[in-house]
Amino acid sequence: MGQEILIEAIRAKLGPAVEGIADSYGDLVLILRPEAVRSALAALREMPFDYAVLLDLTCVDFAAGQGRLELVYHLYSLSRNVRLRLKASLPAADPAVETLVGLWKNAEWLEREVFDMFGVRFEGHPYLRRLLTYEGFEGHPLRKTYPWRLGQPRLPLKDDV
Repeated sequence: MGQEILIEAIRAKLGPAVEGIADSYGDLVLILRPEAVRSALAALREMPFDYAVLLDLTCVDFAAGQGRLELVYHLYSLSRNVRLRLKASLPAADPAVETLVGLWKNAEWLEREVFDMFGVRFEGHPYLRRLLTYEGFEGHPLRKTYPWRLGQPRLPLKDDV
């Protein structure tokens, strides 16, 4: 399936779930509405797309400039040997999205890591607990607002001003 045919098929299947499509270093990038992440990724897992592998899930904090977090999912199609990157923007104040647990087994650990480091809640996750820090740890260390030194004030969010 060529890139243009793939884009048309994805737009036809996902419709309004897709806010935008881009190309980044040869990889197709879909920008999704946060409320449609689970249904969109479930559809992309099926044929004819066959993105059967969740390679990675991470998060980017744009709080210092834009007051938002961005989830970044990386999928891979074994049958077509092609990657797909998906992004969804969430408000930094209350970031939440549906879990992918049930679609991919590794989503459980990936989501726990993003929860621990960035504070994104994955609704419906069966065991959403800290993974890398200890229970009782305060804050989310990869957020730009996290104070790294004792007594250091946190960086203000865009909405704080």
